[in-house]
Amino acid sequence: MPQIKIPATYMRGGTSKGVFFKLSDLPEAARQPGVARDQLLLRVMGSPDPYEKQIDGMGAATSSTSKTVIASKSASPEHDVDYLFGQVSIDKPFVDWSGNCGNLSAAVGPFAITNGLVDPARIPDNGVVEVRIWQVNIHKTIVSRVPIVNGEVQETGDFELDGVTFPAVEIPVAFMDPADGEGAIFPTGNLVDELEVPGVGTLKATMINAGIPTVFINAADIGYTGAELQDAINSDNKALAMFETIRAYGALRMGLIGDVNDAGNRQHTPKVAFVAPSADYVSSSGKNVQAADIDLVVRALSMGKLHHAMMGTAAVAIAAAAAIEGTLVSLAAGGGKRNEVTFGHPSGSLRVGAEANLIEGRWHIEQAVMSRSARVLMEGFVKVPGDSF
Repeated sequence: MPQIKIPATYMRGGTSKGVFFKLSDLPEAARQPGVARDQLLLRVMGSPDPYEKQIDGMGAATSSTSKTVIASKSASPEHDVDYLFGQVSIDKPFVDWSGNCGNLSAAVGPFAITNGLVDPARIPDNGVVEVRIWQVNIHKTIVSRVPIVNGEVQETGDFELDGVTFPAVEIPVAFMDPADGEGAIFPTGNLVDELEVPGVGTLKATMINAGIPTVFINAADIGYTGAELQDAINSDNKALAMFETIRAYGALRMGLIGDVNDAGNRQHTPKVAFVAPSADYVSSSGKNVQAADIDLVVRALSMGKLHHAMMGTAAVAIAAAAAIEGTLVSLAAGGGKRNEVTFGHPSGSLRVGAEANLIEGRWHIEQAVMSRSARVLMEGFVKVPGDSF
């Protein structure tokens, strides 16, 4: 079979990058959810790859770079664009549609504007356009403020984001009502639970649905300082197995799966993160992170490996948990009421904001806000063998 070509854009958003498609540009068989769509995206990214390199595809063999986005003009008058995110497994024939990517959310607005998914009448010659995005995976609204210069998306600038080598333009992104599900921020009803994990022990855990379902535990309870870099975790198979076990039992306790053995079919969610009070450390780029400049340290795992920086959706979870007194995140940050927090991650630090309110006995987060950046890396076509889906 000859190869077919599909219009696509390769974009960085925050500390992630992925292949972006317009829904209408996909082959007809892949325009709806199902096996054909999954097989197409797996082949585009070069998965499943037993070598875990994705050499024969667009992926770059990390959870941050094995990502796909499908965008379309929104049918809702309240939104400009519908955004569907697919996390493509590297070594398994699996695309996880269970959650969002907060980092790539920053690239959706620019992609939508450039590809005609936003009403041209709303785009100024110079200024900022507010793009209202419907996140299809979790049924939530994201509002992105995209700078425009001479009628086109501005991409270059001097905004620096730890985890990204070069500066670019700042894009503020607001995640509206970021709780998963029907507003159940704490699916167990508790700010802190005793999570029993066979082979590990009973751990204090804050399990939260905000941005993305996340299980927070104390670094000290599992023998870490919270200032670890990737190699300290990702080169330790025993540690990775421990974190996967914690994730599986956290997923079960949060009601995300019905049986602990189902966790392997839900790789993208929940995330596991460990927290500790602020500390001095040297980031992966050699930057000195000072304890006085941050409120706490956080390390998070994505798709079974320690993330090189911080997932955008997990940053939303951190902001939400920090805003609610009594969670492990709030306690690690020193306790007290706050509407923003600066945390240290392996690549540096990040400031995120959220405001929490207790309404009729349930916690509610109106929005969580952070600044990211985005840039087009390549645009044109991807090619896949015609019999691959």
